[in-house]
Amino acid sequence: MTAELSFPRQQARTQRFSLGVPRAFTVAPDGSRVLFLRSASGTDRRTGLWSLDVESGRETPLFDPCADNEELSPEERARRERTRESAAGVVGYATDSALTVAAFALSGKVHVTDLAAGTTAELATPGPVIDPRPDPTGRHVAYAVAAGELRVVGVDGTGDRALAVPDGDEVTWGVAEFIAAEEMDRYRGYWWAPDGERLLAARVDNKPVQRWHIADPANPGTAPAEIAYPAAGTANADVSLAVLGLDGSRVDVDWDRAEFPYVATAHWSSGGAPLLLVQTRDQRTQRILAVDPDTGATTVLHEETDPNWVDIMPGVPAWTKDGRLVRIAAIDGAWRLVVDDEALTDSGLQVRSVASVTTEDILVRASEDDPTQIHTYRVRKDGVERLSVDDGVHGVARGGDVTVRLSTGLGFFGTVAEVFRGDAKVGEIASIAETPSITPNVRLLELGERGLRGALLLPTGYVEGKLPVLLDPYGGPHAQRVVQTRNAFTASQWLADQGFAVLVVDGRGTPGRGPVWERAIHLDFAGATLDDQVDALHAAAAQFPFLDLERVAIRGWSYGGYLSALAVLRRPDVFRAGIAGAPVTDWRLYDTHYTERYLGHPDERPEVYDANSLIEDAPKLSRDLMIIHGLADDNVVAAHTLRLSSALLAAGRPHTVLPLSGVTHMTPQEQVAENLLLLQVDFLKRSLG
Repeated sequence: MTAELSFPRQQARTQRFSLGVPRAFTVAPDGSRVLFLRSASGTDRRTGLWSLDVESGRETPLFDPCADNEELSPEERARRERTRESAAGVVGYATDSALTVAAFALSGKVHVTDLAAGTTAELATPGPVIDPRPDPTGRHVAYAVAAGELRVVGVDGTGDRALAVPDGDEVTWGVAEFIAAEEMDRYRGYWWAPDGERLLAARVDNKPVQRWHIADPANPGTAPAEIAYPAAGTANADVSLAVLGLDGSRVDVDWDRAEFPYVATAHWSSGGAPLLLVQTRDQRTQRILAVDPDTGATTVLHEETDPNWVDIMPGVPAWTKDGRLVRIAAIDGAWRLVVDDEALTDSGLQVRSVASVTTEDILVRASEDDPTQIHTYRVRKDGVERLSVDDGVHGVARGGDVTVRLSTGLGFFGTVAEVFRGDAKVGEIASIAETPSITPNVRLLELGERGLRGALLLPTGYVEGKLPVLLDPYGGPHAQRVVQTRNAFTASQWLADQGFAVLVVDGRGTPGRGPVWERAIHLDFAGATLDDQVDALHAAAAQFPFLDLERVAIRGWSYGGYLSALAVLRRPDVFRAGIAGAPVTDWRLYDTHYTERYLGHPDERPEVYDANSLIEDAPKLSRDLMIIHGLADDNVVAAHTLRLSSALLAAGRPHTVLPLSGVTHMTPQEQVAENLLLLQVDFLKRSLG
């Protein structure tokens, strides 16, 4: 459809300009070196392991996978789908405490890098392997095997043996189950003891989980892939834990698994006993448990309840090095940092995550009165200090007195990674990402009586005249689109350059504005999130009369796809066209942990599921609707689109469906991604006249 390297093609081939950006930083505890991942160029998917010598500022490639032809097991492909990892090569690694060795998986094999010598060895182990991790002392590497075993081997390749083997056809050890990786952001299934002699490991029995089958209709000779998918209201995997010793011992961990079946996260450090965060099925109660690794007994350290739901916050619970419990709690309308029941931040700061914990201080990421910005802070008992200076979105990694401070903003492309020793900048880690061929011109807005955060983008060079409006939201919980980083708006600017005023809005349920704001969507996806998009549109039109309210469309992916279909079905008075990418159309088909958190159990609240799903709305369609879905999607399965399309056909409602063969929930391959955007623009222009 185009002979030139267009922006859509550039965006696809650079994986949204993420290739060539340094990431996954680990700082040595003595501050001598920083490990990170980075690909060889802004278009090279194959990521390598790098080291920065802090004293000299020299970057050294430790392992370059460019010569390898990668082979991924189905289990590794599934793990990368859960983490939304689309790069290749070394996409993750783990180290010992002193940062002397690193381990990673490549083509299903364990690789160990001696960080002092800069050499990497492939260990002869059974495979394919998943998630190899050195013990904190650097003597052994544990790894999970696709067949379900959890094994350990010496860093020199000797003494390989199984610590746990499956005791059933559907049992695995040391790997996070689907629901943990997809919805709890827990991608691990085992945790080393500080002395390297034992591990806390998860045993997952998937036998109770119903089986779904993901077919490949373009290749009818290929057997469908069978997946264990816990849809709302159905059984989850049975998850238990055990402490496994390198001497072959096993101690099962005891807690009320019937009442608290969800293992949300775990933590084992020298600051205290192993910590667990466990939740009830309805997610209204969670407990922090301390585990006695010798007996398996657990002690309740803290219990939290909420009439709507409780939240899993990144980086907690954790111990300080002197044994104080760190958590994030909803107090007085704010997410506050709490240490041993003392809140160290006030209600003016919305703490989003904990990045680093020492005896002296805690580094956190948080927002103040502007949720479009995320800054880094040092929290001490005697006060809070903001580390990041410029407007934007910031992050931090620390070891000893060295920190890597990450910054993105509206004034520049990409991520800046600066290295500080104390408060003095001593270096910078280079990004070699490509620069987008277009520059977003973003107007940040506060809209309506709720002060909805929005961003308006106009065609480059726009002077005057009415413009059709395209809403481009995600709009769902736990994700933001309106943030002060230029890369967030490149695709929206390209859409604006096709002749639209593009409006991006974060409504209720999105993070950064506190627990009350986030919980406003409880039992009400369809009402709250759609109302906020409509209110923001009308408020923007009041400020900018050139927005043509007679020609309004909406597009989105995943929750944004649901919101787009919802908009044209329920508010045809506002929206003339919608593009729904990978939409959830019936929440009974989506997974337990996410769906039941917000909508309750479908057997207990069937009316809520009916009110928030789209199938029964099919006869209402009176506007143009394009639905796009990857047929290999194992998160929002293609049945969502097929069922809505069937209902629309039965009601005699014309619509467009674009099935994407071989495509999962992530962005498809380069040429398909480009043409998909061009087809969407063509559809919008025809629909809006």
